Amino acid sequence: MTQSMTLLEPEFVRELEALRRRMDIRARSGGAGEHVARRKGGSAEFEEHRPYAPGDDLRRIDWLAYARTGEPVLKQFRAEEDMLVRLVMDASASLGFGDPPKHDVARRLAAAFGYLALAGSQRAQVLVGRDYGRSQGREVGLGRMNTPRRGRGGLGGLLSDLSTIEPEGPVNISRVLDDVVRRSTRPGMLVVLSDFLDSGPVTSALSRARAAGHDVFLVQVISRAELEPDFEGDYALVDAETGAAVDVTMDAAAVDAYVLRFAGLVEELRAWARKHGACYVRAVTDEPLEDVVRRFVARTVD
Repeated sequence: MTQSMTLLEPEFVRELEALRRRMDIRARSGGAGEHVARRKGGSAEFEEHRPYAPGDDLRRIDWLAYARTGEPVLKQFRAEEDMLVRLVMDASASLGFGDPPKHDVARRLAAAFGYLALAGSQRAQVLVGRDYGRSQGREVGLGRMNTPRRGRGGLGGLLSDLSTIEPEGPVNISRVLDDVVRRSTRPGMLVVLSDFLDSGPVTSALSRARAAGHDVFLVQVISRAELEPDFEGDYALVDAETGAAVDVTMDAAAVDAYVLRFAGLVEELRAWARKHGACYVRAVTDEPLEDVVRRFVARTVD
């Protein structure tokens, strides 16, 4: 089995198939309302059938197909302007921490979210966050923008894009987000997968993305050790991204200070999501991925 295919195991795919019908992909306007983007002119185009599920609109059943097969199926139509789901991957060295590593969990979740989009005949694109200084007078935060993939046939390419990402060096998430917004020709669904352990003004950049019309999803991937630290004694801590070292004594007071600071970061992300009608899910590396995806599809704020 190739490395890219291990991102989506068969049991996981079966769970995703059950969830994809509940996936709501939309772009948001800059105002209080929201809309699904539509192409000017033209009409809806038949895409495929899917099995009927309880709660579906009976008016969409293809009765001719039902007469032939005896199985109720629904007609699905391609939206007049399909949405682009942008999967923004934090590829900083800090994502290499954890057991399993945060980076591996982030890639598997991105594969799941991409599958949900592609299986719904939408487009999905992997964007990799890297810090590359300045270009043409602008701060550059994107290391790679992969080709947008479309439909189920694009899944292999998307998994390949994800499988080649490795965590290394520093990444400024706010710069990455500004770069994504600047390069986006139109808004779409913006899924940011990161640990958000960033000193930059992340929520300000998220607000600019929201103002540009993007439907924002925050997926904070953290390890159990970061959430529930169990350290005591003297340590030489080395920053995974910069290599800077600092000597610390981890006593009860130091642990409490860390926990409070981490809780403040989480609350900042939660508050931003609630204020802007966004989704925020926290994925701990040792929890079942299916649970994270369910909360993602439900657009919850953890």
